Amino acid sequence: MNPTNQTVVVEFLLLGFKNLYAFRFLLFPLLLLVYVVSLGGNFVIITLVLFSRFLRSPMYFFLGHLSFCDTVFTTSVLPNMLRVILHGGSTLSLVGCIAQYHVFGFSATTESFLLTVMSYDRYLAICNPLRYTAMMTLTLQVLLVALSWFLSLVVTLSSLLLICRLQFCGSNAIDHFFCDIAPLLELSCSDTSLVKIELYVSSVPIVVFPFLFIMASYISISMSIVRMSSTSGRQKAFSTCSSHLTVVSLYYGTLFAVYVVPTSMSSLNLNKILSLLYTVATPMFNPIVYSLRNQEIKNALQVQIVERKY
Repeated sequence: MNPTNQTVVVEFLLLGFKNLYAFRFLLFPLLLLVYVVSLGGNFVIITLVLFSRFLRSPMYFFLGHLSFCDTVFTTSVLPNMLRVILHGGSTLSLVGCIAQYHVFGFSATTESFLLTVMSYDRYLAICNPLRYTAMMTLTLQVLLVALSWFLSLVVTLSSLLLICRLQFCGSNAIDHFFCDIAPLLELSCSDTSLVKIELYVSSVPIVVFPFLFIMASYISISMSIVRMSSTSGRQKAFSTCSSHLTVVSLYYGTLFAVYVVPTSMSSLNLNKILSLLYTVATPMFNPIVYSLRNQEIKNALQVQIVERKY
């Protein structure tokens, strides 16, 4: 396509859920409630991890960063999505659209790395309990978290630089509720082959390697739990992993369904629903799953409430 024969795009029109516009006054408060619950739940976990003396283990250090990442993750998408739903569509500048995709991709990549780090922590705690304290030092914790954030920035910056070089002309309508990469590339009148190659290559360290590492960790964890002679020990070990495994299953399950399953096998509307799961529902479920299944977090919250009263 010759860009000189097309109108240069300076802003995009996000169409959102066109078929659900009649239900916007029901959908808007529902998603607003989800956003408030997500922010509130993650803020509670971050606050407890920072100030509660009962949550000083490495698992909660990583959980605090995961909650902060979830906050950035959902905030990059949901506020503008609420405007899209309320008005039946919303415009976003070219710079704003690319920035939204970058923040979304950066936080999603960081979440993938943090989930991997948390699985490694659970592997050490259950498979090497006698050496766990000596191995999982504060220095290692900080290093693992710093690497998660830094590597995410490096990986996503490469795609950001390539996307910034693209030209957009002709249609500016994005049939989605946020600036995802697939509709962005469809609207470009430049050669997008290099961007697509980079995305495929980067998906290996972002999704494939972390997923395989997590699965290998839990295979080892499962074998260690089976070998435990104490029933109470098995139950305690399983309870410390069940929350993380639930979050991993939801996150990677929807991620694979959206970006790995061919588009011919799933409709665009189904992709939007699946995208809602990992951009909106997952950040809300994470603090709920961890708080409901974790007695230490419940106790720490009760202590904080009592201390605030007095």
